Amino acid sequence: MENIISWCGGLPPQVWGLTSIVAAFGVTTLLAILIIWTLIWKGLALWRAARSGAKIWFVVLLVVNTIGLLDILYYFFIHKKKWGKK
Repeated sequence: MENIISWCGGLPPQVWGLTSIVAAFGVTTLLAILIIWTLIWKGLALWRAARSGAKIWFVVLLVVNTIGLLDILYYFFIHKKKWGKK
């Protein structure tokens, strides 16, 4: 904790932002939460893309990692469009 305080230049904890969160939970815990969050949304979005036949979106979602943001957008909004179907 002393290293974090010196790294922040003596700023009060209210302005540390992410640094205070990391200090409270630890890097390993935050990384584990982030990985689980990403895997859940990526899995849901990939499943929906595969079931709807959106091959391009499947590849994009598989390759691009946006910490779940693109996956959430696809899952709730983009999948409703009919891709390649008339």
